[in-house]
Amino acid sequence: MHKAFLVAQREYLENIRTKGFWIGILVFPIMLTLFIAVPTLLERTKSARQYAVIDQSGWLLREVDRRVTARDLTRVFAAAAGAAREGAEGVGRLAPPLRDLAPVLTGLNDVQIGQFAEHVVFGDSAAAPDGEGLPEPARRMAAEHGAAVLAWWDGVTPAEARELARGVSKAQYVRVDVDAEGNDAPAVLSRMVGDEELFAYFVVGTDPVSGDTPSRYVSNNLTDDDLKDWFAEIASDVVRARRLAREQISPQVAGWIQQPVRFEERKITGEGEEAEVDARDQLRQWAPVIFVYLLWISVFTVSQMLLTNTVEEKSNRTIEVLLSSVSPVQLMGGKIAGIAATGLTVVVSWIVFFIAATKLLPSLMGVPASLDLSVLATDPVYIVSFIGYFILGYLLYAAILVGIGSVVNTLKEAQNLMTPITLLLVAPLLAMVPIGKDPNGTLAQVLSYIPPFTPFVMMNRAAGPPSLFEYVSTTILLLLSTVVALWAAAKVFRIGVLLTGKPPRLPEILRWIRAPVGSVPVRKGSAV
Repeated sequence: MHKAFLVAQREYLENIRTKGFWIGILVFPIMLTLFIAVPTLLERTKSARQYAVIDQSGWLLREVDRRVTARDLTRVFAAAAGAAREGAEGVGRLAPPLRDLAPVLTGLNDVQIGQFAEHVVFGDSAAAPDGEGLPEPARRMAAEHGAAVLAWWDGVTPAEARELARGVSKAQYVRVDVDAEGNDAPAVLSRMVGDEELFAYFVVGTDPVSGDTPSRYVSNNLTDDDLKDWFAEIASDVVRARRLAREQISPQVAGWIQQPVRFEERKITGEGEEAEVDARDQLRQWAPVIFVYLLWISVFTVSQMLLTNTVEEKSNRTIEVLLSSVSPVQLMGGKIAGIAATGLTVVVSWIVFFIAATKLLPSLMGVPASLDLSVLATDPVYIVSFIGYFILGYLLYAAILVGIGSVVNTLKEAQNLMTPITLLLVAPLLAMVPIGKDPNGTLAQVLSYIPPFTPFVMMNRAAGPPSLFEYVSTTILLLLSTVVALWAAAKVFRIGVLLTGKPPRLPEILRWIRAPVGSVPVRKGSAV
């Protein structure tokens, strides 16, 4: 046992001194950072789509522009209110028109901020939406400063709009006024689209309310339809309001007619009572999927490290030197334990980075700050299950791979034998989504009792969660399978580690496993 410990210590110290170990430590936070930062950076570098509109109706474009402005200012006012609540420093960062509105905006809730933006855009005209619930000082402020805010907003560039608030339409789409009228307009705009001066243009029919005249969207980019969907959604809202007014149907009645039947989600607690399902419960249901990915990467990476280490030491004859001081079983056990310690070090660092990332996600990805994602990452059920299944899964696959590593002479030969092992590792990933949707279904229960799949499937079912009986029975089966795999690997390692020449075939390896301890089956043409 002492010699096995010394081998494990040697393996661990040698591994942590390598560049590969530190790359393994850093690869996860780097990937996580890129996953969060790259989409944001790409979104920032994406140029605003320029478009034009031929409005044959004479009124639809004007109403669409006003609604777009109201939506954008709602986001800008909400961001300004958040900055103003930080104090004088936050107010100082605001543009002058927003700075004047800060005292009022800080006292409004989200709904009232939307009403305030509508009052700024629509004023007291008949088209102004219902402002019930907006305090009188806010109405006066909207009337007094509305013109100045609209003039300022008209001069804001797409880059400036992107800095003001997330998801502002002006940062993504810019309408261009083209000097063309009548029948010449479509030809001029088509030429501009062909020359890539415009991304697209719209032609609004003469009577969009009745729908008798068609409307068109013209663009050479048929894959990016965000602009079309965005404009069509707002235009549909405007036309729908006109149709309701023509039929003398109030918006309240129309909303009531179209209101769907909603079912409030409930869950049953351990005491058998109903309880509300919140966003955290929904996230918790799918959190194990992330842990399964981490578990899969961890087991595969660390097991592959053991295989590579064994093959390299066998090919450069280092193993022969080590076997002069320790037995094959002690060497195998020490190597497995040493690589396991290396893997655990990497995995624990990944968990720490993952917990830190959940603290940053709300601010970086727009997740509500009230939703503490770190609660999911630090859930003891997930953490304990992850570490436990990592150890058991690693030992099972380590036994298989160390046996493979002992009978081959090069990494190329090892890769040929790795194909069935890779298929075993891929299978749980293919079943991950179905199991996540039905963690206690038949598929999940059956796969839980197949030892190579058990660590991944049971981790995937952690949100179910499985019954205590399943936890105990699958763990016992996995432990027994691991013990058998380690026993078989020890018998193969004892003979194969000093074997040279052509790798043995499967029947020959099975004879080694069945051979009595201490005997070495003679292999014709081999040197042992």
